[in-house]
Amino acid sequence: MEARWRAMTVALIAAFMTLLDISIVNVALPSIQDDLGLSSGGLQWVLSGYALAFGLVLVPAGRFGDAHGRRRLFVLGLGGFTLASTAAGLAENELWLICARLVQGASAGVVNPQVSGLVQQLFTPKERGRPFGALGATIGVSTAIGPLLGGAIIAIAGAETGWRWIFFINVPIGIVAIVLGSRWIPGPSGEQRPRQGIDPLGVVLLGAGVALVLLPLVQERQWHGPITWILIAAGLAMLGLFVAWEVRRRGAAPLVDIGLFRHRSYALGSLLAFAYFAGFTTTFFIFTLFLQNGLRYSPLEAGLAVTPFAVGSASGALLGGRIVNRYGRVLVVTGLGMVIGGLLLVILALEFVSGRGAGFATALPLLCAGIGSGLVISPNQNLTLSEVPVAEAGSAGGVLQTGQRIGSALGIAAIGAVFFNRLAATGGDYGEAFRTGLYVTIGFMALALVAATADVVAGHRAGRRP
Repeated sequence: MEARWRAMTVALIAAFMTLLDISIVNVALPSIQDDLGLSSGGLQWVLSGYALAFGLVLVPAGRFGDAHGRRRLFVLGLGGFTLASTAAGLAENELWLICARLVQGASAGVVNPQVSGLVQQLFTPKERGRPFGALGATIGVSTAIGPLLGGAIIAIAGAETGWRWIFFINVPIGIVAIVLGSRWIPGPSGEQRPRQGIDPLGVVLLGAGVALVLLPLVQERQWHGPITWILIAAGLAMLGLFVAWEVRRRGAAPLVDIGLFRHRSYALGSLLAFAYFAGFTTTFFIFTLFLQNGLRYSPLEAGLAVTPFAVGSASGALLGGRIVNRYGRVLVVTGLGMVIGGLLLVILALEFVSGRGAGFATALPLLCAGIGSGLVISPNQNLTLSEVPVAEAGSAGGVLQTGQRIGSALGIAAIGAVFFNRLAATGGDYGEAFRTGLYVTIGFMALALVAATADVVAGHRAGRRP
């Protein structure tokens, strides 16, 4: 195996492990609550605190990796993640576990921008299809297969302590990845010489803006009244100040080069990723609730029901990475059509099949949606970052992933609210609540389709100009 693929292999293992922890904890929440006596607010923080901390550090970590070398940040972030996983597995109370999850999330946010930055650094534009295909498969599979792995671990280790092994399993993998990453990931190159600074005011403005937007979204079920909208408005204002500050710092090593959004591929690709992840991540959240609480599936059975999507996503991402240079954004439009069609078929299947047979009835539609998802995530990441200079790769990838995290939080808040409101209105009909939630998911996917189609149309118009 050539050197750059060795580096990508260890980077993808780390990305898989950190992204898996977003979804694998879902099926363990009942066991954690029984063992530690967590409150409902504590459970929410175990789940959403990870995503909040993850989103806060993505852009600064990406910029630091651009400036000082990605190996250093990769190893540092992975070391923090491994230690935090150990602490989470040893947790004896609510506060201990929540703090460990916050450190886990922040460490994951340090690792992930280095992975997309490595693709930009190690491969030429024409070669990036395959590594971005592998990264897309990693993103799709880690998110979808989390409930299956979590259910399997709990089934093997037992309900009382199985949740601890969900965290402990990260430790040996993390240690191996740290050792191999130290050896295989290239150090600072000429393109990564330290710049004039990391823009501390920009870090503060962006961090405050992201926190103020994300916090009320992840706490949507606990916080009621005008405070939610006040904080979101304040967060948007803070992000506006951040943009104004970065425009002023042009030429003085800004945290984010706002000029990147002048590239149509980057601007529309970022909007597409935001809208897609708003629907994509939440699908498994409400599907798991439907299967476990509504149909009394075990954690392992619920995970198996999601497996067709994971298989399809991996296959679609690997295929998409190979053919994206040939078909461009048209491939993403095709994938979004397959996702929307697959989710509509899931709704149709559940109209005719009720009870515990729902997992079998939705298998083929989920496989179709999974293949489509693979054709969206991987090619979109490739196309969105295609015009980004290597020296900006980490921060540009961090911005893209921050949008994905904010989209995921928005989707969980919006679709979760619709799901639980419908559940209450129907007296506990999980099937009806799940189908209603899927319609909102499809709405987010339709917004992503509009962005992808706009890019295709604009590309054709540009191609016809003399």
